[in-house]
Amino acid sequence: MGIQEKQNDVGNKSAAVGAKSQTTSSLFPTYARYPISLVKGEGSWLWDDQGNKYLDFMSGLAVTNLGHAPKKVKEKLKQQLDELWHVSNLFQIPNQEKAASLLTSISCGDAVFFCNSGAEANEAAIKLARRYHQKTKGTGRYEVITFNQSFHGRTLATLTATGQDKVKEGYLPLPLGFKTVPLHDLEALQAAISDQTAAVMIEMVLAEGGVHTVEPEFLKAVSELCKQEGILLIFDEVQTGMGRTGKWFAHEHYGVEPDIFTVAKGLASGFPAGAMLGKEYLRDTFTAGSHATTFGGTPLATAAIIATIETMIEDRIPERAAKMSEYLFEQLNEKLAGISFVKGIRGLGLLVGIECEDSVANIVLEGQKRGLLFVNAGPNVIRLLPNLYVTEQEIDQAVAIVAGLIQDHISVKNV
Repeated sequence: MGIQEKQNDVGNKSAAVGAKSQTTSSLFPTYARYPISLVKGEGSWLWDDQGNKYLDFMSGLAVTNLGHAPKKVKEKLKQQLDELWHVSNLFQIPNQEKAASLLTSISCGDAVFFCNSGAEANEAAIKLARRYHQKTKGTGRYEVITFNQSFHGRTLATLTATGQDKVKEGYLPLPLGFKTVPLHDLEALQAAISDQTAAVMIEMVLAEGGVHTVEPEFLKAVSELCKQEGILLIFDEVQTGMGRTGKWFAHEHYGVEPDIFTVAKGLASGFPAGAMLGKEYLRDTFTAGSHATTFGGTPLATAAIIATIETMIEDRIPERAAKMSEYLFEQLNEKLAGISFVKGIRGLGLLVGIECEDSVANIVLEGQKRGLLFVNAGPNVIRLLPNLYVTEQEIDQAVAIVAGLIQDHISVKNV
């Protein structure tokens, strides 16, 4: 082939690629995306590329806990961008030490492993539990027990741990070492425990599974059972941590401390970051080379974590979230009272579920048209996740829209 022919061939291929890109996305279609392109955010508000403004009661699924583009976090990231982005974890990272110190100062954890997401944090928790029993204690235990309707991530191990079959379809064979039992069924949990059980993993609020809060007496019984059987207790605080429930971590509401717990979504105000925390007696289980990450705890990620925690301490964000939660529940109970379509309002802090008698998918879509963004938790539960700086006026606006949406949905159903 001559030079001119080669150039023509390259040109034809480029044209074909260009034509394809105009009609077909280069992304895998793993998300059923809403027809909205969001381009700007500030506080509780988002704007799309058409100039439409939305009141955000999703918070990126409990991620932007301080609202969009919080000033102090943004300034800290800009400063860090001018200094250093990434170094290997083979070197000392001062930001990482400071971020870990802040996390342990606000929690019952003593040692921290940084990673990039909630799934990775839960993977680290599972690995730590297994290694503790196998290397530190020498028992060989490896099984982890979880609960129906739970959600722990999308990696092979964490989706196996998840108590929802829909996330497991098409991924057989799944890893061994996981059992799932019904929530609040202590007898089923006791029956599932064997001499291979390493840990029990539980969420304080099963958010993806319908916003179900764990009953205090059940959690205390689980904690006692784990102590009796020599089993580690893992709390998945990926969605409930960092002030979301009106406490720094949801387990503080229960007066029960875990051996291990995980956090991610609200940890760095939207910058990808996760962390697994453990008690002091677990520190030496993760020896050098036993677990690692390339991007976890980078100077950039930990700058965002530091700024997020410092802002939350300074502005007493967990306390503020608790106050706004009371107001949100009051308004929802008042505005939705007597509506038979609404079967219940539940949740903890600013993680709220409105259970309805049938699908809420159309209500979610109609809400977008009226300038309110929220999401479902299962087919028939509306989930509200405002940022922790949300105001009473914004709550009033959101509740009025939700109440109107539900009334209109009922009217359409009855036609």
